[in-house]
Amino acid sequence: MSSTTTALTESRRRDSATRRQRVINAVSRLAAAGDDLSVSSVARAARVHRSFIYWHGDLHAAVHDQASRDTTPSDGTRASRQALQADLAIALERSTRQTQRISQLEKKLSHVLGENAWRESGLGAPGDADVLQQRITSLEQQLADVMVRLAARDDDLDAARNANRELMAQLNHRET
Repeated sequence: MSSTTTALTESRRRDSATRRQRVINAVSRLAAAGDDLSVSSVARAARVHRSFIYWHGDLHAAVHDQASRDTTPSDGTRASRQALQADLAIALERSTRQTQRISQLEKKLSHVLGENAWRESGLGAPGDADVLQQRITSLEQQLADVMVRLAARDDDLDAARNANRELMAQLNHRET
């Protein structure tokens, strides 16, 4: 390697080490002050880009480890970040369940109001629809039975007509 390349590499290492130290100092400073600890806030305080923290897993872990610690003052007036996130998750889940329940109740109400309006307008089915349906089924069965008997009588009538034709043909044949 040339001396220029070596010098640039060494300069880059020093710059990276300096920025790493600024991030570590910023995490400590923000934690001590009780300020919000996030990758964005630490990057702002350390004057580095967020991607620098994300690219260095140990720095990213340090930010999240410090943020997850309970920073509640001794008087107990400040909630931890984890507690607030848990409360938020619970509230979001509750809101989702309530939204689903409201939608379900709106559909049910719409259905009931629609049935009432249909019935009151005179277009609705009568209240004794089950009795009428049973009567229709009974009449359909009776109709089927009558159709079978009618078909049998038609067959008997056709047979009698054929017998009459044959007898007439025989009588007409004898007379000639």
